[in-house]
Amino acid sequence: MEILRSIVLVIHLIGFATLFGAWLVEATSGRREITKLMNWGLAIALVAGVALAAPWGIDGELNYAKISVKLIVVIAVGALLGIGAGRQKRKGSAPGAIFWPIGVLTLLNASIAVLW
Repeated sequence: MEILRSIVLVIHLIGFATLFGAWLVEATSGRREITKLMNWGLAIALVAGVALAAPWGIDGELNYAKISVKLIVVIAVGALLGIGAGRQKRKGSAPGAIFWPIGVLTLLNASIAVLW
């Protein structure tokens, strides 16, 4: 069971890396665009994160406060991606007030996972 949990954890990390990496590429190129790769990264990280939050027969108690905070942050990132994509269709690029928090919140979510 621990091997399966480890595989899901790796998939979760791949989702985070995809989301943050795609955002970082757009940020460094100066385009400020919401890409499909960001949406895929978010979806992978979210689904794998929810699977990790399930009790897998582990000995310890799950940290539900941490899980809740991470879920709230990932929902906020998803909302920003959706709003940014909608505005991008109308104006050609996502506004900075929406684009920059996506990266900050994604990094915050990873920091919460590691430091909490």
